[in-house]
Amino acid sequence: MLKEFKKFALKGNMIDLAVGIIIGGAFNSIVNSLVNDIIMPLLSIFTKNINFSNWFFALNGKKYETLAAAEEAGVAVVKYGLFLSGVLNFLIMAFVVFIIVRWINKLKKPEQAAPSVKKCPHCQSDINILATKCPYCTGDVQAQ
Repeated sequence: MLKEFKKFALKGNMIDLAVGIIIGGAFNSIVNSLVNDIIMPLLSIFTKNINFSNWFFALNGKKYETLAAAEEAGVAVVKYGLFLSGVLNFLIMAFVVFIIVRWINKLKKPEQAAPSVKKCPHCQSDINILATKCPYCTGDVQAQ
């Protein structure tokens, strides 16, 4: 059983997954910092510091000034403001991740494969790059 576990644990896919999770955790903290420390303060300029946490309604029908006051009274509340805040944070994070991934993909240079065909100088057909005679017009071509 120990040999089986060792074989399972040392498979390349499992190690790749572990590395991916570790890098993902580090990347998560970077994205959270970007959103919370840079983007959200900039957005607060346009939203005039709206406090979503005080958007709620009590299920007992009474009016409470703050969410803390309603929770202190032990009332069940629907916290739709916190839900909207969570949705907004998710959309901002998803957009930031999209921009970062798009930027990283632009940095990657596509690998260009060596050409495997060439044009016949006589009939302009695509032929194998190693061919010395065109299979279509039987003209002689130089091998490359």
